[in-house]
Amino acid sequence: MENTIQKQAAKQNRQHLKTMALRAYNDQKKPLIDNQQISQLIPMVSKIAQRVVSYLKPPLSFEDLVSAGTIGLVKAARDYDPSHNAEFKTYAYIRIKGSILDELRSFSLLPTNQNKQINKAARVTRKIIEQTGSPPTDPELAEKLGISIKELHKTFELARAKRFLSIDNNRSQESSLRDLLTSSKTETPDEQLEFSELVDKLTEAIRMLPKKQRQIIVLYYQKSLTMKQVAEVLEITESRVSQLHANAIFNLSIKLKEWKNA
Repeated sequence: MENTIQKQAAKQNRQHLKTMALRAYNDQKKPLIDNQQISQLIPMVSKIAQRVVSYLKPPLSFEDLVSAGTIGLVKAARDYDPSHNAEFKTYAYIRIKGSILDELRSFSLLPTNQNKQINKAARVTRKIIEQTGSPPTDPELAEKLGISIKELHKTFELARAKRFLSIDNNRSQESSLRDLLTSSKTETPDEQLEFSELVDKLTEAIRMLPKKQRQIIVLYYQKSLTMKQVAEVLEITESRVSQLHANAIFNLSIKLKEWKNA
């Protein structure tokens, strides 16, 4: 019964997205971007949607996310203003990703009880780090929380989804972490100092992670490998990479939050 309701909801959602896309096309009075330029960026929609699916494993299907991303692409073509000195591809990327994330937010991925579980796991982890100087092992944390290892991994994945969707100005923790690991661009001496301090803290936090988690962070963010490629390099399953990645992000976020609040 529940599956039937979910399928009906997904069908209605896809129809809603198609209607919105048609409306976006019809509202475009003075198109600066032609259909060919839009078509050339369709593969980028699929690529962004696929990355979100592999990263979050959301309740929406890949097709739902592609539909939402396509609406973002159409709206980008409608609203694009070349006088802002930004390439259409760059502007479209932001709008596509924003539309996909907006669609995910509308489905309220995290009920109250799951948020409570995430917060409890964070509190216990912080306490253990304060006492021992390093993050707890999965069995240790699961025992403290009174849950199974499988439930703990699910909590890590939900926490990752929560942070991924908590965005300011269309910037996710994923992109921010990648920027920190690969970028050296700063604006002012004060910003340069703050950036340097943050990178130092992030490096210290990564160093504290278990070996496999460190490797995944470096391969995924610094080397820009996909989770499937990381799995091949480390000779483990892709699902295990996802679990370890979620665990690493959970531990890193706690350490960086401690530094920020210090």
